[in-house]
Parts: sequence; C-alpha cells; structure tokens
Amino acid sequence: MSAVDHSNVNIIPPPKEVEREPLVTNNRSLGWISDQVCKIMEDKMPAWWWPTFIVSLMLMSVMFVCIAYLISTGVGTWGLNQPVAWAWDITNFVFWIGIGHAGTLISAILFLLRQKWRTSINRAAEAMTIFAVMCAGIFPVIHTGRVWYAAWWLPPIPNMYDIWPQFRSPLLWDVFAVSTYFTVSLLFWYTGLVPDLATMRDRCKTKVRKFLYGLFALGWTGSNRHWSNYEKAYLILAGLSTPLVLSVHSIVSFDFAVSQLPGWHTTIFPPYFVAGAIFSGFGMVLTLMIPLRTLCNLEDLITVRHVELMCKVITATGSMVGYAYIMEFFIALYGGNPYEQYAFQNRAFGPYWWAYLAMFSCNVISPQLFWFRAIRRNMIAVFFISIVVNIGMWFERFVIIVTSLHRDYLPSNWGYFSPTWVDIWTFVGSFGLFMTLFLLFLRYLPVIAISEVKGVTPQADPHHPLGGAKAGHH
Repeated sequence: MSAVDHSNVNIIPPPKEVEREPLVTNNRSLGWISDQVCKIMEDKMPAWWWPTFIVSLMLMSVMFVCIAYLISTGVGTWGLNQPVAWAWDITNFVFWIGIGHAGTLISAILFLLRQKWRTSINRAAEAMTIFAVMCAGIFPVIHTGRVWYAAWWLPPIPNMYDIWPQFRSPLLWDVFAVSTYFTVSLLFWYTGLVPDLATMRDRCKTKVRKFLYGLFALGWTGSNRHWSNYEKAYLILAGLSTPLVLSVHSIVSFDFAVSQLPGWHTTIFPPYFVAGAIFSGFGMVLTLMIPLRTLCNLEDLITVRHVELMCKVITATGSMVGYAYIMEFFIALYGGNPYEQYAFQNRAFGPYWWAYLAMFSCNVISPQLFWFRAIRRNMIAVFFISIVVNIGMWFERFVIIVTSLHRDYLPSNWGYFSPTWVDIWTFVGSFGLFMTLFLLFLRYLPVIAISEVKGVTPQADPHHPLGGAKAGHH
C-alpha cells in the first residue's frame, strides 16, 4: 500500500475567536476601581446633587400632602366612581411593582446563570427594587380610604372578633407576595453590600462614619472563612429570589385574571405581566444608569457593552409583550364570547384609543429600534427610548384597568374616568420619594459592587495574561 500524499491537502485554520469588549475598560487597576466608586461618597457633594435632591424632596412632600388631604377628606377627592372603581391607584401600584423586578432579575437569575456583566449594574438595580416596592406599597393602603380600618381588619385576629381575612382573595395574596419579595430583596441587597461596607469602614477618616460603616459591615475582615460563608449565603438568597421574581408579578396579575370581568379573566396574564415587569424594570435601570455613568465618571465600569446587553433584554421582553397584546385579540375572537370581543374592540377603538395607541407604540414599536447596533450604542437614543418604555408600561396598566371597567354590561352604567389633581400629584410625588431614596443611597452607599467588579477584571483571572502573579504590575 502506498503512503497517502498529504502535500496538496488544504488545512483550514480554526475560526478566529471574536474578542469581547472587556467589562472594565482601559485596563483599570483594582485600586482605581475602589477609589472611583468610593470617592462618590468621600468627596464633596457634586453641584448637581443638591438641586436634584431638593426637587425630589419637594415632590415627595407634595405626595404626602395629597395623601393627608385624601385621608382627611375621603376617596371622593380622586376621580374614582362607578363603574371605574379602580383607576390610577392600582395602575400606579402595578407600575411600581413592575419597576422593582429588574433588580432581583439582574442579581439573582443572572447570577445563577453566571452572567458576569451583571456586576456593574446589580447594586443600583437592587436598590431601585427596594425603593420601587416602597413606592408601590403606598397605593394599596391609601386606596382603601379609611386607612386605620384597613390596618386593623387585615391582620388575622380571630380570637378577638372571630373574623379572618378572605384568604381566597388575590388582594390578600398580594400582601404576602409583595412583603416576602421586599424582605428577600432587602436581605439580598444587604448581603452583597457587606464586603463593600468593610472597604468604606477601612477608608473612613471620621470616627462616626467609621463606626456606622463598621457596624453594618458585621466585622468583615475578608478572610477565607468570611468569603466562603458570604458566597453560600449569596447563592441561597439568589435561589430564593428567583422564584419570587416570577411569582410576585404573577400574583399581581391574579388581581385581574381570577375575576370574571371581560378583558381581565385571561390566562395569559401571569407570563405577560412578568415579561412586562422585566421590560419596564430594565427601562428604569437604563434611565438611571446612563446619566449616572456620566455624572459620576463611571464610563469605565458601566460600559457601552452593559448598556447594549440591557437593550437586548428590553427588545426580547418588548417582543413578548407585543405578542401578548396581539394574542389577546386572537383569543377573544377565537373564543367567540361577544362580551370579550367587545372589551378588546373597545380597548383599541373606544374612547381610550389614545391610551392604547400610546401603549402599543411605546412598548412594541420603540424597542424594535434596538435591533440596530448604532442605536444600542448611542447613549442619548437609549436614554430617550428607556423613558418611552416606562411611559408605555404605565399606559399598559392604565389601559388594562380603566378600559375594562368603564363600559359595563349596561350601557346606562357607562362612564369615563378622568383623574383629579390629587390623583396626578400623588403619582408624581411617588417619583419624588423614589428619587429621594435613590439619591441618598448614591451618596452614602457604594453604587457599584466593588468586590464583584474586581472579580471580573483580568487581574482576578490567574489564566489571563494580566492576571495571577503579573496583576501587581498593572
């Protein structure tokens, strides 16, 4: 047998691996990362912080004035009436709960999926979750009117009055779901803060700050035992948070889906609400982080790659929401229920057609611009679209609630909801509360997870050319 001649065989070289953009640009050192994040808290307050904080504080004060007026006067100060007995209050509740979904998604689910790009944005997103849930919690309480009665009759105290809350009501399920979500999110956020609070403790120059940061750092020394326990706790909390992300907004959707009202009792609501919550939550993260990266000089830590990946998540969830909008019409037509068909026809072409058009344009059409790489990498365009997304998601909740209620089975009972000044300023003031809390967080706590960002740098990777023993030279 003659030997095979391989001289004329063309050897195809292996495909060249596409090099990804680094998560920390300009090859910044570990010390630079600590300095850049900590100086936001250590330096004198920047010129933009005080005016923004004062405006936020004023808006928050307006909200509390409106709430005091509402409680002293009654819910008649709102635009609520029959047949629209739920309107802006529940719309705002569902809106704020949705905003709070991105933080736990970024922290928990992306952590379990080992997505390293979450490290620069997870801390601010988690804080945003907590503040958004606090804003959301206000509306179910005040919409009952007589707040003191609601607080007294809700707890199960059967021995005194032989009265139990109605545990078959999804409104009560909300109480348990949202409070559990808030508690786990707060623990998750605080656990991630511990190593960075120790960093702040060690850098502080005043005794009061050193004591306070040290108190909340829980004696962290960075030992192997501490890191081992920290990683176990973080993993357990991530595992607990993941089903909560899916369950909380599913249970919020049950407020509508378990009813018999045409336009509400649809089985697509739980996944549709979850997709919409992630969609609006990522929109709010971009709305906050894009100005923040410029104002605090964090462009090397919150990079264009981070923004681009978040835009892709928005495109995916926006497409899911668009599918749900179309599927609602199809199922109403396919089911043959004339009342259901009329509910969706009225939703799109009735007196509130303008709200439906705003919802569809903002939530389905605007995110499709992110298919273009040039737009995903343009910070001004992304910032503008992220605001449009949040406007659209508020309109979505408004459309679902109001257009399903304002035309009943009896035409003589039809009505048209219009908000009063109390409705409007209570909602606007809730943004003041949200921004006040976020600005205080920005001032006194690390806005970026220092220890986690260091873990994804080349210096932390012993197999990287810049890592291991060479890390000290960079």
